Amino acid sequence: MFSLKGQKALVVGIANEHSIAWGCARAMRAQGAEIAVTYLNDKAERFVRPLAEELEAEIVLPLDVSEPGQLEAVFDEIGARWGKLDTLLHSIAFAPMDDLHGRVVDSSADGFKLAMDVSVHSFLRMIRLAEPLMADGGTCLTVSFSGSTRVVKNYNIMGPVKAALESAVRYAAAELGEKGISVHALSPGPLKTRAASGIGHFDELLMSAAERAPMHLLAGIEDVGAMAAFLASREASHLTGGVHEIDGGYSITA
Repeated sequence: MFSLKGQKALVVGIANEHSIAWGCARAMRAQGAEIAVTYLNDKAERFVRPLAEELEAEIVLPLDVSEPGQLEAVFDEIGARWGKLDTLLHSIAFAPMDDLHGRVVDSSADGFKLAMDVSVHSFLRMIRLAEPLMADGGTCLTVSFSGSTRVVKNYNIMGPVKAALESAVRYAAAELGEKGISVHALSPGPLKTRAASGIGHFDELLMSAAERAPMHLLAGIEDVGAMAAFLASREASHLTGGVHEIDGGYSITA
């Protein structure tokens, strides 16, 4: 059985106990990793702080990637407290509601730029800041969805955004591989999370996905967490650049 004992992991994106990031953080902690956690703002802190305490998180900091300096402050604290980082998990995405609920061709320039910045470029910024802390190698993870490669009704602007995220994963993996830093995207099927609640008719998507999946079951945050913890382990050190589907086979069906 793999172990993450002695590893340091930063988890970005926990909103509550239903978050994919929470499933990943809990799985990494169960395998022995020490965890740093961020929360979006003061409103989110009251939901995240008890979860961070459950993880015995050593570092708990605010992080809104749209606020100048906050991301750098998080990595400065990790450098000062830990001096290294083994695993980075990026599990954040955003699009303005009007753009998310409208046609892709009608998306506003500002909305598209904001969605790309928060959902994609923030991951690249995190990798760049993590790189000097991963002198002995490491793992950078993000979260995607099959709407990146196929049209999923009501997923709208997030389809092109996730496609860009997956492409960024491949390029980052190629650029950092010689340093022993792997880069991956986790791609679960539809999951009932707080973030997903903004997608129109999401309950219909959940039911349709369960019917289509060969296993007739959807993955839970625990399943995504198990994959994240494995990819963070030394046993997965020769894997990189992948989009890992954890969806009961949903993604293989037409």
